[in-house]
Amino acid sequence: MHFPAPPLVARFLRRYKRFFADVEHHDGSTLTAHCPNTGSLLGCLVPGARVWLRDSGNPARKLRYTWQAIELGDAWVNVDTSLPNQVAAEAVAAGRVPALAGYAELQRERAYGRDSRIDFLLQDDFRPSCHVEVKSTTLVEGDCALFPDAPTERGRKHLRELTIIARQHQRAALFFFVGRADVTRFRPADAIDPEYGQLLRRAARSGVELLAYTARVEPDRLELLAPLPIELEPQPRAAAGSPRRRSSRARPVRERR
Repeated sequence: MHFPAPPLVARFLRRYKRFFADVEHHDGSTLTAHCPNTGSLLGCLVPGARVWLRDSGNPARKLRYTWQAIELGDAWVNVDTSLPNQVAAEAVAAGRVPALAGYAELQRERAYGRDSRIDFLLQDDFRPSCHVEVKSTTLVEGDCALFPDAPTERGRKHLRELTIIARQHQRAALFFFVGRADVTRFRPADAIDPEYGQLLRRAARSGVELLAYTARVEPDRLELLAPLPIELEPQPRAAAGSPRRRSSRARPVRERR
């Protein structure tokens, strides 16, 4: 995904009421931007960190700017959860995800399960269809990406539905979009949502395919970068610890993705 204009650079101040983020412009003025992420953003709410804002170009919009990314250490991290589905779909359609390549048609937001919509459905006359659910994450612990960053009832529902599809001898895949490039592996965040971790392992045993990719986050583009190995072995309770946290006073909210 390429962006038509460079982002506005500012400094993060605070996130509140889930959808609002206050930032400081270079001239010292404060701007309130839309926060397009319903998760807790655990580890990402660092006062003083540089952020990128995208201009909607609509002065009549209540919050004209959208918060897209934040700089954490040496990495820029995408926080806009409206983008990963499109980036993943573009990569799959272009054949850049070998496990999902070769399908003739990609459909977005197809109904399935119980009142759910699959992120995209891959279809072809010569192979079984493939249901693909995309989950985005920003959370890290050391060099490891984790999901989820808050208890996720919706995520557990999607896992159960993908498991049913796989047990019916159809193809189902769960694609973890890691919105940063500074990690080398992925695992479920058992310390945050142990039930999700259990369901993820059950889904994998049932035939649900698991994929995880890092992302290149740059001012002019957001795109898939590299696949990550997925670790499903449960972490020993004494050694698991808590995910790496950045300084933040924001209270985590329940994830609704």
